[in-house]
Amino acid sequence: MKLENKMTSPQPLKIDIVSDVVCPWCVIGYRQLLQALNDTGTEFEIQWHPFELNPLMGSEGQSLREHVAEKYGTMREQSEKARENITAIGVEVGFQFVFTDNMRMHNTFKTHQLLHWAEAYQKTHELKQALFTAHFTNGRDLSDSTVLAEVAQDIGLEKEEALNVLKDQRFAEEVRRRELFWQQQDIDGVPSIIFKGKHLMVGAQGVENYAQFLKQLADKEN
Repeated sequence: MKLENKMTSPQPLKIDIVSDVVCPWCVIGYRQLLQALNDTGTEFEIQWHPFELNPLMGSEGQSLREHVAEKYGTMREQSEKARENITAIGVEVGFQFVFTDNMRMHNTFKTHQLLHWAEAYQKTHELKQALFTAHFTNGRDLSDSTVLAEVAQDIGLEKEEALNVLKDQRFAEEVRRRELFWQQQDIDGVPSIIFKGKHLMVGAQGVENYAQFLKQLADKEN
């Protein structure tokens, strides 16, 4: 699904974003980019693409604290400082992060299947934002099909159809194909933001850096 701003343009800036819904920097990076786009008056269209931070994680998930320590070697104090930093940056970009001791990480393959399904209804962007909120603000379990279907219902999609999509795995193969495509492009970290199909920025770069880059792109075209 492509998200377009309200302005019209024959050639809006094409932006691909490879991301996962359990990545806090994906929330932050997108919101920083959106502010830069608005600040620079850039006309744009965004396409979201799937990436799994934890493709081998079991269905039971893992405590966020244990996961961070195991994956990144981060100690408890460092982890808490990182959460505080993310929460503060979230406030700056208008997003509420609520980290708790019982928060868990899960595999997100189901979420990407649901996001793919939402394309047919032009709801991918809206669902993506709702999933960010469900996980980071409301602490909901995104490995639970019922939870995912309820989130989909909250943005106007059919709950029973969402459940059936996840039950029969009808988009599993296509999501795997899309994930593989980006892996073959050497995308191994998120958010990965690709401008015009050729300019890559990885991570949350900050409003000013995004704005400067957008201005440079605009100058090249003039």
